[in-house]
Amino acid sequence: MNPAAASPSANPSAAVPHPHLHHWLAVARQAALDAGKAILEIYHQEDFGIEAKADQSPLTKADQAAHQIISHALAATHLPILSEEGKEIPFPQRAAWDWFWLVDPLDGTKEFIKHNGEFTVNIALLHKTVAVAGVVYAPCLETLYWGAKETGVFKESPAGKELLLPCFEKNSLETLRQKSGVRLIASCTHQTHETQDFIAQFPHPHLTSMGSSLKFLLLAEGKADLYPRFAPTMEWDTAASHALLNALNRSIYQPNLQQELVYNKPNLLNPSFVAM
Repeated sequence: MNPAAASPSANPSAAVPHPHLHHWLAVARQAALDAGKAILEIYHQEDFGIEAKADQSPLTKADQAAHQIISHALAATHLPILSEEGKEIPFPQRAAWDWFWLVDPLDGTKEFIKHNGEFTVNIALLHKTVAVAGVVYAPCLETLYWGAKETGVFKESPAGKELLLPCFEKNSLETLRQKSGVRLIASCTHQTHETQDFIAQFPHPHLTSMGSSLKFLLLAEGKADLYPRFAPTMEWDTAASHALLNALNRSIYQPNLQQELVYNKPNLLNPSFVAM
């Protein structure tokens, strides 16, 4: 990555608002809450039913239960669903989709197994290759984030419901490099040399480590400045948060900081990125 890259640019492919957007978001919001309830029931059991998927990543009863609940709920919208725990769908079939759901029923399975509470339910509404709306629920925190550019982004927690305010002005990477105490976020389980080199650009940074999509939510609330990621992620890991960040005048950029992440690619693996 070129640390002297220009300021982030806007996503050139903005989706056209859909007349059913508010209804679809309401369905996704409730699906996330219901999935979170099922996840917590398993979280408090002794047996998580841990299995290993083909890529050796862990799978639990909670992943599977959340997938079933969300898939059943979203089926009422009659939109296609692409879920981490669903069956693989060939790209020629996916490429024809206009609007669809992109779901991670349990983001942070390793955190779930560690019992540290840092996991989320992610549901994103996509228009072609753009994340348009998102729902992210953190069951252990009883905190729900949802919204889109058309609706605004809301945070619901035991403290009440609040509208999150958009970032007034986007910072460039060069501006942040000249500041002391830049607030950086890193993954709990995926530290790399590239990440360490990226962090080394900033004088006296404040570093926070956290699991799952909770990292993006620190950005959404204006509690962090940058989240660099130089380790593998999948599209369902980022899409819901990407939609929320876009609605808040932030985003998730490819390493050149000129294009945002795009979705529904032939290969669902994300490139490295910087969220800011």
